[in-house]
Amino acid sequence: MSPDIFGRPETPPSRNAPSLPPATPPVQPWVLEGKPERRPIPAVPPETAGPLAEEAGGGGESAPPSRRRGRRVLTVTLAVALILFLGYLVPAILMSGKVLPGTTVSGVDIGGLTVTEAAERLRARLDERARKPIVVQAMGIRQQVYPEDAGLSLDVVGTIEQAPSGFPNPIQVVRALIGEIEIQPEIDVQTSKLTAAVQRLAQRIDRPVREGEIRFKGLTPQVVTPRDGRRVEVGAAVAAIRDAYFTTTEPVTLPVTVVKPTVGVKKFTEARIVARRAVSAPFTLVAGFRRAELSRQVLAANLTFVPAPDGEIVPRFNAKGALAAVEKQLVDPAEAPVDPTYDIVNGEPKIVPGRPGRGVDAEKLADAITKAIREGGSRTIEVTLTTVKPRLSENELRSLGIREKISEFTTSHPCCQPRVTNIHRIADILDGYIVKPGEVFSLNGIVGPRDRARGFVEAPQIVAGRLVNDVGGGISQFVTTMYNAVFFGGLKDVKHTPHEFYISRYPAGRESTVSYPEPDFKWQNDSPYGVLVKAYYTDTSITVQFWSTKRYDKVEARATKPHSFTDFPVETDSGPDCIPMAGRKGFTIEVTRVFYRNGTEVKRDPPIRTVYRPETRLTCVDESSGSAGAEDSADSSDSEVSSRPSRR
Repeated sequence: MSPDIFGRPETPPSRNAPSLPPATPPVQPWVLEGKPERRPIPAVPPETAGPLAEEAGGGGESAPPSRRRGRRVLTVTLAVALILFLGYLVPAILMSGKVLPGTTVSGVDIGGLTVTEAAERLRARLDERARKPIVVQAMGIRQQVYPEDAGLSLDVVGTIEQAPSGFPNPIQVVRALIGEIEIQPEIDVQTSKLTAAVQRLAQRIDRPVREGEIRFKGLTPQVVTPRDGRRVEVGAAVAAIRDAYFTTTEPVTLPVTVVKPTVGVKKFTEARIVARRAVSAPFTLVAGFRRAELSRQVLAANLTFVPAPDGEIVPRFNAKGALAAVEKQLVDPAEAPVDPTYDIVNGEPKIVPGRPGRGVDAEKLADAITKAIREGGSRTIEVTLTTVKPRLSENELRSLGIREKISEFTTSHPCCQPRVTNIHRIADILDGYIVKPGEVFSLNGIVGPRDRARGFVEAPQIVAGRLVNDVGGGISQFVTTMYNAVFFGGLKDVKHTPHEFYISRYPAGRESTVSYPEPDFKWQNDSPYGVLVKAYYTDTSITVQFWSTKRYDKVEARATKPHSFTDFPVETDSGPDCIPMAGRKGFTIEVTRVFYRNGTEVKRDPPIRTVYRPETRLTCVDESSGSAGAEDSADSSDSEVSSRPSRR
């Protein structure tokens, strides 16, 4: 039997201990049926009796106090959580599906609206602002950029997409209830259109750097002062305008870079000594047994001094321009190249074939002249003859679109005067000339100086307010006729110089003079088609026609009435070269060119203002007899007037 059934621990028996009888077990009380078992209550320390007694609840049947306090805290926590949850849930449900209250875009409140309603409100409230022009400025120039022209617009859809409009989270609800939500407008930018707009702005702001150079006025070298250029930084300007759109009403300052010339004015001033020496004597050109003199005047008219990449001032010679005056003396005209052109047959242009020929190598001549100027030495130059192609081929000619007459103008003159010979001579030189698209026509560059070797004769022209005889006098009548063909052909006037005095046979404000080397008469073929010059003359008239493809139905001249009249002075002269002058008042007039297409005005040029000086009434007195040569008095309208710049 196991010892532990008697309530004693099992002890291993000692080998030497004697065997004892088992102990008697304690008496177990009998549990009376129906009565609770009583157990002794353990003693409680006095310091803990109070709390424990409270927790027992006076009888031992209630929960302890700590448990009741925990339940109370839990209940309060759950109640607060429920209140907070309902405080979030109720407004969240009300706000769901709409833009959160307090949401604004550039001051426009779109809170509480559906996405569609918000978009409609933004379009209604911000459309005018979105179209308002942006003011930009640079170098003292202010311009406006219209957003629609620059590819800038308010992206309403993109802006609304930034606004929270789904089921809001607690933070969004709190912000909506106690604060504001500012949404930045989303901008739609068409970069190519904005770049093009900036480039248009730059056309008014940009200024090319002007490199200095030395040009000749007559035989006197004059320095053209170098000048800084400026250039709008297009990329940075695009960014500046894009950032300013819809965010500010202040002018936007465009970034501009200053471009410095290669060489300062000091070096050009020093180089005038070399320039003066360069035209101190003519050059003699030799081709076999043929010789020609390149006069000082022709040399000066085609010579400039310009900066080289290394900063030195070097001569540059326009050999082609100079050869216009002398090439026929060096090359047999029968061997010269002939440009293809058109003749007008029964009102239709018909091709006249051209051919290559022999001519002076202009590049080698330019190199030889500039070398002689730099290094000095002999002024006799052996020119090189070479095969010269026509200015354009027949295939090129056919592609120029010369198919109809686009303008024509005629002026009249008295018969049989020396000046008429000069008018006919320059007409023969320029008849059939083709001006290619984009080319600038320069009368002096093509015709060169007028001299007797080419068939020009002396005729009166006005120099410094007096009539004098000079070779080539009278050709300003041809120039005036061509100027009007340019005017009514809708082509670009590059440079024309009105006569100093008004000449009655010309339309006031629409005439031009010319001399060699200055002033020149220049115009540009700014059309995509070629322009054929045709010249016809009689004993009393000269006509210039332009053939091309019409771009305008009509070009109209609108002139003001002459105004601001000034009286003419009266003088006498007894010199042997005196040519009497009739005298005429000076006045001012403005002429505007207006272009029409399909019967509608499409553009107009700025008015051209011409100020005519009064023409002196000059009486020539014969000192020997003391009488005036009234029978020899002349009207300057039969002569030419030397030039001065027109006032525009």
